[in-house]
Amino acid sequence: MLPFIKDYDALYAKFRWDIPADYNMGVDVCDKWADREPDRVAIINVHADGRADTITFGWLKETSNRLANALRAHGVKRGDRVAILLPQAPEVAAAHVAIYKLAAIALPTAMLFGPDAISYRLQNSGAKALITNAQGLEKISSIRADAPELKLVISVDGAGEYAQDFHALLARASSDFTPEATTPDTPGMMIYTSGTTGNPKGALHGHRVLPGHIPGVEMPHDFFPQPGDRFWTPADWAWAGGLLDALLPSLHHGVAVVARPITKFDPEEAYALMAKHAVRNTFIPPTALRMLRSAKNPKGRHDVRLRTLGSGGESLGAETYEWGKDVFGLTINEFYGQTECNLVLASCAVMGVSRPGAIGKPVPGHRVAVIDESGNVVTPGTLGQIAVKRPDPVMFLEYWGNPDATRDKFVGDWMLTGDQGMIDDEGYVHFVGRDDDVITSSGYRIGPGEIEDCLIRHPAVALAAVIGKPDPVRTEIVKAFVVLKPGQVAGDALAAQLQDFVKTRLAAHEYPREISFIEQMPMTTTGKIIRRLLRDQA
Repeated sequence: MLPFIKDYDALYAKFRWDIPADYNMGVDVCDKWADREPDRVAIINVHADGRADTITFGWLKETSNRLANALRAHGVKRGDRVAILLPQAPEVAAAHVAIYKLAAIALPTAMLFGPDAISYRLQNSGAKALITNAQGLEKISSIRADAPELKLVISVDGAGEYAQDFHALLARASSDFTPEATTPDTPGMMIYTSGTTGNPKGALHGHRVLPGHIPGVEMPHDFFPQPGDRFWTPADWAWAGGLLDALLPSLHHGVAVVARPITKFDPEEAYALMAKHAVRNTFIPPTALRMLRSAKNPKGRHDVRLRTLGSGGESLGAETYEWGKDVFGLTINEFYGQTECNLVLASCAVMGVSRPGAIGKPVPGHRVAVIDESGNVVTPGTLGQIAVKRPDPVMFLEYWGNPDATRDKFVGDWMLTGDQGMIDDEGYVHFVGRDDDVITSSGYRIGPGEIEDCLIRHPAVALAAVIGKPDPVRTEIVKAFVVLKPGQVAGDALAAQLQDFVKTRLAAHEYPREISFIEQMPMTTTGKIIRRLLRDQA
């Protein structure tokens, strides 16, 4: 979609959206390739024991057609919500394609969710069908009665008490299916946000969400795709980062995707996987990148030959940025977005759009600014809220069943991200923190990212998270939670050393006045630190 123009300003000025009036994501990522090259590789499916299967676009089309016919036969129709509760696997891709071609709405749901989180999403969405596995069946066994609209449950691991067998169901269905007519604005996907307050909200997207993502994938992956590209991400395909930043854009371009179910990120396994399966492109969230830093001598033990490495979801930080150059021999291209409007800011090393500590610049086709509370664009260097202007094809249609929240998401035509940031004189956007993550201490506004980045430069620190702790004198004080590297001993002496480390490298008002050493950092299924739990603990 992006023309190969290495001058950022020229590329941004030249770019125009060209989305067809009739458009279906399922046809785009599957049928267009299957009809031309049925044997083209779509997915490299890596099992837990290391075995790998090759899944073709021909398989993807036939399987999705059979599933679409089976869902239709059980009453699923246009606009119905179909939940997918599965780890990375070919069946996930087939389910998405089937749902899109049926003009229903896919509801990706993470396997790491507990019964309450799953129950809420099934109830709130009014999901009519669920595609899962044996583990998922066990999770919903206690909440089945709480989702009265759920009429069909399908398990890829075989039939259960109230579940039909995925493979038997497909074997009885026809492999011929004519996709429903859809437009870019036809609802096709709903992803629940992990909001900082209240219950999660269902961000409803039209089919245009995929082409809306394409420039934001191509830019941080240095004009993806290039010959030999192969994509992998540890991010769950139930998350926008795994689904819309990796899986679907790769299939759109006919690029093979490596699938590997992950319950817990293991740095050694990640290096080995990328080496064994010749991964050339990857999206790895910042927290996972910092965990990769703990592996000893990865360059000497793993032949990893990445062409591009993208990262987003949290602030990357200058320390991890420089580490990536040393270990992978490339520049980590940071990008930014959120479930409601993803991949709107990005870096691109091949274009020279890269700066340590900055997210990047607006992706061509998106209008992004930092604004004040009244919706006015602020001057460079001024702290404000990052916002995206509508109309925009990657922007959500609405919050499911919540018109008030949808309305509150906007100031005029600016969609509010809830993230504080600033733009410098050269147009780079710098992320400061979520509205509720920014710390107010003795009149200073302090972003946690810079302090965290400083702390992980210390040789004893593996991971760090910084929050504001209420204080009667300073309003808040900076408090740090630290996970140490193996062999390091926690204690007052090390805490004092870390405080001095930050104080001498940043500023006296930014050093953590309290440090707590913890064994494990609380993180979401998407690899983000759950600061709310840390604030509660503080």
